[in-house]
Amino acid sequence: MPLPAQTNPLLDFSGLPRFDDIRPEHVAPAIRSLLTEYGALIDKLTADATPLNWDEFVAPMFETGERLNRAWGIVGHLHGVLDVPPWREAYNAMLPEVAGFFAELGQNIALFRKYKALAASPEYTALSPVRRRIIDREIRDFRLSGAELPEETKPRFKAIQEELSGLAAKFSENLLDATNAYAEWITDEAGLAGIPPSARAAARAAAERDGKPGWKFTLQHPSWLPVMQYADDRALRARMYRANATRASEFTDADTGNGDGKAKWDNGPLIGRILALRSEEAALLGYQNYAEVSLVPKMADSPAQAIAFLRELGEKAKPFAERDLAELKTFAREELGLDPLEPWDVAWASEKLRMSRYAYSEEEVKQYFPEPRVLDGLFAVIRRLYGVEIAPDSAPGWHENVRFFRIEKNNELIGQFYLDLYARDTKRGGAWMDSARSRSQNLDGLTTPVAWLMCNFPGPVDGKPATFSHDDVLTLFHETGHGLHHLLTRADELAVSGINGVEWDAVELPSQFMENFCWEWDVLSMMTAHVDTGEPLPRVLYNKMIAARNFQSGMQMARQIELALFDLLLHSDTAASGDIPIEHVLAILDDVRREVAVLFPPVWHRFPHSFSHIFAGGYAAGYYSYKWAEVLSADAFAAFEEAAEEGKQADGVHSLLDPATGERFWREILAVGSSRPAIDSFTAFRGRAPSVDALLRHSGMTDARSWK
Repeated sequence: MPLPAQTNPLLDFSGLPRFDDIRPEHVAPAIRSLLTEYGALIDKLTADATPLNWDEFVAPMFETGERLNRAWGIVGHLHGVLDVPPWREAYNAMLPEVAGFFAELGQNIALFRKYKALAASPEYTALSPVRRRIIDREIRDFRLSGAELPEETKPRFKAIQEELSGLAAKFSENLLDATNAYAEWITDEAGLAGIPPSARAAARAAAERDGKPGWKFTLQHPSWLPVMQYADDRALRARMYRANATRASEFTDADTGNGDGKAKWDNGPLIGRILALRSEEAALLGYQNYAEVSLVPKMADSPAQAIAFLRELGEKAKPFAERDLAELKTFAREELGLDPLEPWDVAWASEKLRMSRYAYSEEEVKQYFPEPRVLDGLFAVIRRLYGVEIAPDSAPGWHENVRFFRIEKNNELIGQFYLDLYARDTKRGGAWMDSARSRSQNLDGLTTPVAWLMCNFPGPVDGKPATFSHDDVLTLFHETGHGLHHLLTRADELAVSGINGVEWDAVELPSQFMENFCWEWDVLSMMTAHVDTGEPLPRVLYNKMIAARNFQSGMQMARQIELALFDLLLHSDTAASGDIPIEHVLAILDDVRREVAVLFPPVWHRFPHSFSHIFAGGYAAGYYSYKWAEVLSADAFAAFEEAAEEGKQADGVHSLLDPATGERFWREILAVGSSRPAIDSFTAFRGRAPSVDALLRHSGMTDARSWK
């Protein structure tokens, strides 16, 4: 029996989510109640007598929609961080209804006409520029949602949206299930040669949790990566490489040893269906391909512009990538006796080369980044840049490891966030930030924003705090940058506050910007302490890290360009019709690799099957945004470098944590949300258009010229 609304915690919007009370059985009655409420409001607002003004027409739409978004956001969040059968079933049961509702909403011609009528009325001209921008974006989004389609076509468009939502969820579930299905069990300690003690301890703890002897290694990133980087057992590396490379693909148990029934998680057919539906959607809307649809609300003017940007960057990166690979192959052949260098040798040989060239290892650095010290340092950076305080707070969480914090300035609450750092088998992979609640101002007062920051780092082992690699620290700063974009907003309108409505190819600017501080001595010196001795990071080790900062940066940039170009060309493709054969997808990827890549995986590698960014994560025809925004973020950070140089003291000491520049970055970038175009925000902060120079300089590629 459905629970009455007054006892359903998903319908309680008076405060923070009640994770200690929310259960899967609450989902259907709560979401259906909110869908009914929203539908009734739409019926009321589309009546002929509805006033064409902001307070009685637009504001109620956003406020009611936010209630649904908050409740459904909690459900989606729990599906991602607590992916057990009851939550998976509750989420999937309501997904078609939610997707169908929003598809119908986007096609509601009466509502669309009301917005257009408002835009043509005297009321519109009297509104603030921000509110006019919101109305204009709503009209744009109605068009992209099929509002102007013929009535006989709208049911098909709606069906496409519903099916795509279900396919995206299934893609993620297949990937998680396939990841969890594989394990390498080692019972002879000799098989652990080369693997660092921290990774061994984590593998031993994993085996103990399963009640088995020995060591358990999985495809979860904190377990898989140390094997690929450090394990001397080449056969072990080869097995785990293949298992990871063929996750959620057509390959069977006999091919990969990846557990009974792996083929049932094959994402290949889903990829073909997703691409076909996106292509059909684009055609219905009058576009040549899905890439054109995707780029309408983005900074890039067209797929051709974004592709040209990637190819120009690729031309610059490829010579450096070829040099990196040649050095690695020579080292592997002459020093390690590896010829040919196989794909499962690359990470291992690279770590050996790094150690040989710079006399340090990632594992050595990791010991200086215990979690408490890292968090203290991160919060100190934020405090010095923006003059805010971050303090522990209390709220129910979805797991015992979840923590909660508040951000204040002058004792005034600005926002709050949840932090969930450790990997576990019920949590989807990767790292992400999302909105739990957006900032808004209405007659009831100010609602402050709330976010969740999610990572998949190794947790504490043997009574010691978790230790993070420098890459983990970069990831934490990256996701915190997203969080600050959402939490430090000063925009009061829901539609433009925080990350809401920010162009997809600009939303990575604040996150990638934050990563730069992880390379600065005055930052690292205050956020490191050896996990055993408490000693700070030695300056000599820091100098080695800086010397190695651009180690294989050419290969890394070539890889990112490969993924971004594959995504854009895949979604620009119009050669195939119907469900796209996976062979066609792989052929496009092969073509891209021949153009920009230097590393070529085996023919059985199935990378697209785990490329959840574009098939389940919202980055379709948008993965290029990482590089696009990296240009913006590097150039923005250059403003702090310039301020530090200007403020350098007589003894040469300087700090990049300049409060004046930080306040300007907050005011012009973080605070405004999407209340103006992202390029205008960047120009307001930098005083000019963006330049690629800083990115190429930071990457060790100094033959820079202005970005056009």
